[in-house]
Amino acid sequence: MGDVFKALADPTRRAILDELQERNGQTLFELINRLVSKHGLSSSRQAVSQHLDVLEAAGLVRTRREGRYKFHDLDTSPLTAITDRWRIQS
Repeated sequence: MGDVFKALADPTRRAILDELQERNGQTLFELINRLVSKHGLSSSRQAVSQHLDVLEAAGLVRTRREGRYKFHDLDTSPLTAITDRWRIQS
């Protein structure tokens, strides 16, 4: 669970998750373009790739390859595990 909190602590990673929430199945190139145009972030390709690695290690992003392209998808199951752990009983 610590990996999830670490992944969510960074604003660029949260912006990446926002973009995947809006449109799943994006390539690295598509994500970079959306981060620049919608969020004004000018991260390098390598920096965004490293952010995606952290998100993937935390289980928040899943990847799939189709030919030479790698697509990124949001996976909210780690967030569900967190909310289930501290669910308020009425």
